[in-house]
Amino acid sequence: MKFLKTFSAVAFILMLFSCAHKVTRIESNETPDISGKWNNTDSRLTADDMISQSLNTPWLANFSESKKGKKPVVIVGMITNKSHEHIEAETFIKDLERAFINTAKVGLVQGGKKREELRAEKGDQQSNASVSTMKRFGLENGADFILQGSINSIVDAYKRNKSVTYQINLELTNIETNEVVWIGDKKISKLVKN
Repeated sequence: MKFLKTFSAVAFILMLFSCAHKVTRIESNETPDISGKWNNTDSRLTADDMISQSLNTPWLANFSESKKGKKPVVIVGMITNKSHEHIEAETFIKDLERAFINTAKVGLVQGGKKREELRAEKGDQQSNASVSTMKRFGLENGADFILQGSINSIVDAYKRNKSVTYQINLELTNIETNEVVWIGDKKISKLVKN
């Protein structure tokens, strides 16, 4: 009986130590590539690069010239994940929006559910806010262009090695004319050895 109690105690202690893990804090912009999957560094660097690409093409100068120096207003639309893994498109969309804003070359308006929430708040203010502070309907900035795209992947695996290539395709379209004014793509390739 004493042996069984001792054995149980030792087994319990070993189980506690075997389940322990060490966590080390790192900077959010220093994502180690542990799994080879899409990560926040891929998202941020891709967004920065692609927005820079898009703003260094003729559409921006053409728009400013035709509108007497006015900055275009952009909305980031649907980014579809067509890759082999779960990628939260919303984080990539936020990185694209941040990259647009940081350039100060374009205006950015809300889209999707956030725009609906803003409109609901304006609606609530119509009956609950004072007339002097109420925000009126019909004064939103309309977007001139919409950015849409997809995240795709190609996986090649053999035994314990795997190559993953992500291809991000984006298109910027003039909302009034439906003219596609810019198409860009970026590829990220990773080799994973197990």
